Amino acid sequence: MRIEPLGPPSQPLHPGDAQPADTRILAEITAELASGDDLDALLQRLLAPIVRQAGAQAGAVRLLSESGKEFQVVSTLGLPRGACASGHSVDRHCGHCGAAADGHKVVWAADLLTCSRLCSGVFQMGGYKRLLVVPLQHHGRVLGVCNLLFASEQEPPPEVIALLRSVGELLGLALNNARLEQAQLQATLLHERQMMAAEVHDSLAQSLAFVKMRLPLLSDAVKAHDDVRALGYCDDLRGAVNQAHSSLRGIITHFRSPMDPQGLAHALDATVANFRHVSSAELDFANGLPGLRLAPEQESQVFHIVQEALNNVAKHAAARHARLHLAAARAGEVEIVVEDDGAGLPAGATAGGSHYGLEIMRERARRIGGTLDIGAREGGGTRVRLAFPLQAAALAPAPEAR
Repeated sequence: MRIEPLGPPSQPLHPGDAQPADTRILAEITAELASGDDLDALLQRLLAPIVRQAGAQAGAVRLLSESGKEFQVVSTLGLPRGACASGHSVDRHCGHCGAAADGHKVVWAADLLTCSRLCSGVFQMGGYKRLLVVPLQHHGRVLGVCNLLFASEQEPPPEVIALLRSVGELLGLALNNARLEQAQLQATLLHERQMMAAEVHDSLAQSLAFVKMRLPLLSDAVKAHDDVRALGYCDDLRGAVNQAHSSLRGIITHFRSPMDPQGLAHALDATVANFRHVSSAELDFANGLPGLRLAPEQESQVFHIVQEALNNVAKHAAARHARLHLAAARAGEVEIVVEDDGAGLPAGATAGGSHYGLEIMRERARRIGGTLDIGAREGGGTRVRLAFPLQAAALAPAPEAR
């Protein structure tokens, strides 16, 4: 079986008319790449003008696999049905494709026996006599190759070879950009998943932990027929479930747990009140910046850091006293300290590891350009210090004393 040409071969390029031909095909490829369509589909469409311009009878595009060890076929044109189908692969250094990739050069090949065996006899089936391999590369990095198959033994003129080399570099640039875009997309998805996990941890997980702590107390009160305590614990559980439900709706709707609409100061007051309700430790709250105003994103991150620090004190510290202090640090910086006189951090906690909540706190601090120091408190217990720049913040006039 012999594959007929796709159309009349292009006229050989003469020095006088090389530039117009270059301009036409490069403009056509550039326009296709700018369409934003799926890259594999674009490569399939772009094969036609490339094969036509080279005067070839068939072609294929092979891209380097993620492992970097193989060239995989992603598009073909004019090949016998079933030969070198999409997904077919050859070794990265195999034959003429390997020579073109390793040497970063266009290869004109006459010995097609090995290639034909690897591609199910495609060259004998098509009656092809020559193979031109164009590397698709960007800044010296090969990302794929374009195979062009010829029924004639006549090598394309130097002008066509030079043009195909330019086409290979243009496609290499497109492939590089596509891979960068894919890597950026993967990084964005990972970041969004981490943010979602942080929001769930700082809202739903904390509410459920509170419910878990209250249920044994409710059970004891029921067994003791202490209706007053039992009703009080039921109210606590109802409030925690309502909070969890509100947080879940906020995460689903806004991809974050809702921030107090009255601002950071009001949210901290509510958090302190809740701490005093659920913990036997005495909490000293000193707000040296009552007029502090932050951007919404900053307020959310700061609030969740403080909330997590206080929750850790309530759940793990077994402390008698705790302290929350907001103040201006050195010029242009806010300092927030949460400390307690409890049991201190478990071994290895400050290094991260499985202590997911602490790592989330550090990530939140990084998002607002701040630093988070977690360590032992002098005299026993734990000290958490958040410091962040006041860049987007402003100190409003302090409210009247209440």
